[in-house]
Amino acid sequence: MTLSISLAHGTELVEFHFLRAPKMLTVRDMTPQMDEERFGRRLTAYLNQETLDLRGPAIVVADKTRLCGYPQYLPLLLDSLEMKGAEKDAISIHIAYGTHERQSDDECRRVYGPAYERCRWVHHCCDDAVGFVTLGKTRRGTPVRFRSDCLAASCIITFGAISHHYFAGYGGGRKLLFPGLGEKKAIYANHGLFLDQKMRSLAPGCQPGVLDGNPLAEDLAEYEAFRPADMAIHGILDSHGRVCDLLIGRGTGHFRKACAAHGAFCEMQVADRFEGVLASCGGFPKDINFIQSHKAIHNAAAFVRDGGWLIVLAQCRDGIGSRTFLPWFEMENRDAAFDQLTASYVGNGGTALAMMAKLKRIRIGLVTSLAPSIARRIGFECLSASQVQKIVDAHEGALAIIPNASMLVNKSPASTSPDFGFE
Repeated sequence: MTLSISLAHGTELVEFHFLRAPKMLTVRDMTPQMDEERFGRRLTAYLNQETLDLRGPAIVVADKTRLCGYPQYLPLLLDSLEMKGAEKDAISIHIAYGTHERQSDDECRRVYGPAYERCRWVHHCCDDAVGFVTLGKTRRGTPVRFRSDCLAASCIITFGAISHHYFAGYGGGRKLLFPGLGEKKAIYANHGLFLDQKMRSLAPGCQPGVLDGNPLAEDLAEYEAFRPADMAIHGILDSHGRVCDLLIGRGTGHFRKACAAHGAFCEMQVADRFEGVLASCGGFPKDINFIQSHKAIHNAAAFVRDGGWLIVLAQCRDGIGSRTFLPWFEMENRDAAFDQLTASYVGNGGTALAMMAKLKRIRIGLVTSLAPSIARRIGFECLSASQVQKIVDAHEGALAIIPNASMLVNKSPASTSPDFGFE
């Protein structure tokens, strides 16, 4: 008797069959605790407790790659602010693109719903030459360049989902302000902390789910202290993208509490890694492009033993998702790329180095719409679903399936730094 398992690829499901049951590695989805009524009560309680200046609030939200129930819950936030005295025309909503491309208006309507037509929206541009104010520098040298319009806002409210980030520890929260609303040079200065120049490797402390001892995360915390949000709404999502909880508060402690809530259902410890792993990013939008898909590739690789193989379903309908990623694979070797990046960190160079390190340790294949020429350039193999089925049928070693690799993190000490060296 065969076992059938369906994995997400974009907006579709692909079915695979197994003669022997593989090990299923899955997140432990929490029961949804959030609805519009409960969110409204929490908003009212927070706004009654905290004295926010609502003469000109600036709300910061994530882009299409990090959804957080915006069509359902953003109108409630706007209603609550207006009920407390905020003028509709005085509210601005900033999309924290970081270095991502600007979304079209149609995309924004799908991502944010009716709120997109309701007040003034600001599409952040990290290349803006005159829109930033210098507030200082972090101890690690990252220039603190804050948007002048947000600095002038009467209060700042962030609203986004908490997630693991493969080198910043966690995404969402303070990352909405920076790098979300950051200047490009400052973003690159922070991301450059992913490189350990003394060890000539990716910094071992830069791990998903790690905040303490993570130089990049600690730099983000220091940056945040210059102008923290006055109100932070942290979304806790399940593996299906449903909003399970919305935590309202402020400050580092509140952020860490939200990170712990997220980590409680999507972190596990697997010391005995597998010879083969078949994984899905979790479907759209987690596999919208390669840069977003890489987060799942990185997470899943931590479950693969040295010399093993990893196959990931990653549609990448929007292509690579970065103009600065592929050029690093044209350099002479990894050391040359590392030297160039340490001299001048640019774009998704750290992502390129992380991918190179994984490809040195394990074999990687993708079921993807990316062109085979791109796959050869990077170093992975393009596979069809039927080819994957044949690989699975022929495999005799330990095999694991990860239905949502973008969320599942291996916290075992044995998995924390297998892909970071270059020597």
